[in-house]
Amino acid sequence: MSRRGRGGGRRSDDRPDQSSPSPTFQRGGGSGGGGELPFSSKEFKIELADNDTGPGGSSSTKSSRRKREFTVVIKFASKPDLHHLRQFLQSRQLDAPQETLQALDVALRGAPSELYTVVGRSFFHPTLGRPGKGELGDGIMYWKGYYQSLRPTQLGLSLNIDVSARAFYEPLNVIDFVFKHFNLRDDSRPLQDQVRVQLKKNLRGIKVACSHLQNTRTYKITGVSNEPLNNLMFTLDDQPKQISVATYFQQKYKIRLKYVTWPALQAGSATKPIYLPMEICTIVEGQRYSKKLNERQVTNLLRATCQRPIDREGSIRQTVQQNNFSKQEIVQDFGINVANDMTSVQARVLTPPLLLYHGTGRDASEQPRFGQWNMINKKMINGGRVDNWTCVNFSRYNADIHNRFCPELVNMCLSRGMVFQTRPVIPCSAWPANQIENALRSVHEQCKKANKQLQLLIVILPDFTGTYGTIKRICETELGIVSQCCQPKQAVKLNKQYLENLSLKINHKVGGRNTVLSDALNRKIPFVSDVPTIIFGADVTHPQPGEDSSPSIAAVVASMDWPEVSKYRALVSAQQHREEIIQDLYKETTGDKKHGGMIREHLISFRRATGVKPARIIFYRDGVSEGQFSQVLLYEMDAIRKACSSLEEGYLPRVTFVVVQKRHHTRLFPADYNNRDSMDRSGNIQPGTVVDTQICHPTEFDFYLNSHAGIQGTSRPSHYHVLYDENKFTADALQVLTNNLCYTYARCTKAVSIVPPAYYAHLAAFRARYYIEGDYSESASSSSGGRAGPKTFRPLPMIKDNVKDVMFYV
Repeated sequence: MSRRGRGGGRRSDDRPDQSSPSPTFQRGGGSGGGGELPFSSKEFKIELADNDTGPGGSSSTKSSRRKREFTVVIKFASKPDLHHLRQFLQSRQLDAPQETLQALDVALRGAPSELYTVVGRSFFHPTLGRPGKGELGDGIMYWKGYYQSLRPTQLGLSLNIDVSARAFYEPLNVIDFVFKHFNLRDDSRPLQDQVRVQLKKNLRGIKVACSHLQNTRTYKITGVSNEPLNNLMFTLDDQPKQISVATYFQQKYKIRLKYVTWPALQAGSATKPIYLPMEICTIVEGQRYSKKLNERQVTNLLRATCQRPIDREGSIRQTVQQNNFSKQEIVQDFGINVANDMTSVQARVLTPPLLLYHGTGRDASEQPRFGQWNMINKKMINGGRVDNWTCVNFSRYNADIHNRFCPELVNMCLSRGMVFQTRPVIPCSAWPANQIENALRSVHEQCKKANKQLQLLIVILPDFTGTYGTIKRICETELGIVSQCCQPKQAVKLNKQYLENLSLKINHKVGGRNTVLSDALNRKIPFVSDVPTIIFGADVTHPQPGEDSSPSIAAVVASMDWPEVSKYRALVSAQQHREEIIQDLYKETTGDKKHGGMIREHLISFRRATGVKPARIIFYRDGVSEGQFSQVLLYEMDAIRKACSSLEEGYLPRVTFVVVQKRHHTRLFPADYNNRDSMDRSGNIQPGTVVDTQICHPTEFDFYLNSHAGIQGTSRPSHYHVLYDENKFTADALQVLTNNLCYTYARCTKAVSIVPPAYYAHLAAFRARYYIEGDYSESASSSSGGRAGPKTFRPLPMIKDNVKDVMFYV
């Protein structure tokens, strides 16, 4: 089925040429121009006055401030070759001429870089949007802007434009920021030490403007002092006697400081600190807030930026008109012409798969519509069995809710086809929220004394957040308990939909299946049903910005049933901070020639579960940027090969390696908003819409798939990029397989936006971070703010075998 739609903000660039010598500059020290400069090399010196003076620093006057001399060298580096670019775009050359693409991209970014705040490939400013800014809470605000990237496509050069929004610090006096950010009310009290530590983390690297001098001066914050202003002593350059910061400001600037029991902000270096009272400092406007937003801030940001497709398309068009790229001087100098309209692309909508449930007749199958379906009168195709279960309730305000909630949940599981003992193996109990570990260990001990293996623990969470991770860590790595956590505010409602969603999770956690693809049972899935096939999903999650000591977490899941491909076993591993390549796919101990690693363990488990060894591997890899494709493929494919050959000499199953990208800025809009048949209920393109031409790569195997139905806002298609394919998939076969798998996600009766193996890997990696969250405190971040983490890290605690063998992470 063919659909004609519009690609989100992609517009072809006409043939660029070299014409004029106007220079452009890029961050990182490079510069370029549309033509040759009148010299091949030039060197000159400039002199700049040191801007950092203040308490603890030099007391020199402005006229005698220390000056620093810099040498600037401009050298001819290279001349981008447009011939190779044309050859590449016409598929006559495999490798993209990155240097030429970068030069043209820099030219297109030249004018906006001078006007707006640059964050990565995006530009932000309060004038970009209606409104262009707003408060998120706690001293944080959002600015609207847009993403821009020049990309090679089958159409030629395309400019990818999408509207965006980011969190920024409000330009507040630092005292006001502290009161808003930490919700303080009493300004007469000293700042608590935990607030001081958190403030240091939040403001490190932030620029502040100081108002105590005749001319406003900016400083970059490096820390917060341990001592309050009235006890914080330093020595002036020309005096032997120490003086407090509070006294210094009163004598030097006639400023009587109010918050003398609060610490000072610190600029400069550790050996030559500059102390700045918070009340004279104002946060400089336009600085990105890179810390994790809290729940309220996320809600406010989504509310402010969520746009229906028709509105988002309008915002993108407005951005293009506002920039008027073709009229920019630098763009004209390079001879680049940017079309004003979006690109129209050909698309098709894949038919949703037929899903099978338990039984015969009409209720035994379901054909989803608009990416969703319901389970009315249907039973799970393989209902799990729960003989031994109990419940622990940590809710203070609903201390007896388990007495009503658990019977309702059990009845829902029974009605959906599970075998579920109606009475708990030990009585359900209520515990104080500060007794979580004692409660879990007590339940475990009671079951051991009764000689019963607890199969499922239902946990009603406390009324406050922050305990979920502790519960999962203790249950899964210490006690070997499969658990299902429930929110007390949901449990008290006894809502049927909530209970059904819980039953779907519980069934997979105890080894059941909710539904399977009809084509899977009938052995009709191309490239899967003909020979034993294992499907992997892999992902690496990294710590939040600023957490410089915490490791990255890798997770690999693999299907354990064939031909159904619906049960996925998960393995997790910690690795070097910010390391994207998965290090533990295969490992070998040199001395005793012992083999190990996650791929090898999954292959062994697959053979144990199915009785056959896989002849085909499909590997969905999430979270890899285009710049890392070759590096990740080289290392991880080698690990897959070694893991296979370590099991049996000559064992080489055929591998297809597919990268899944969700964090991109390509958006697909309906060509005609008046044609309801081309959209779902939210105004987005239909579930199953796939684009594999025009805006895709000129030479490589990739496609965009919108597998899910929109709820609110604009749907984002997933970008699938095939890096290696020994199975010789046709484009249709891989697209249909990927789309159909999106209907087998365990937690809901909706198609999801990324293929479930990759989704499960993300969930497993996210779960594993709870296992170590107490080992890496927020105050352990390095003061440099750099990316390099520690050379060693603590391994993850082992997940108990009975937990590891089921889908505990859903």
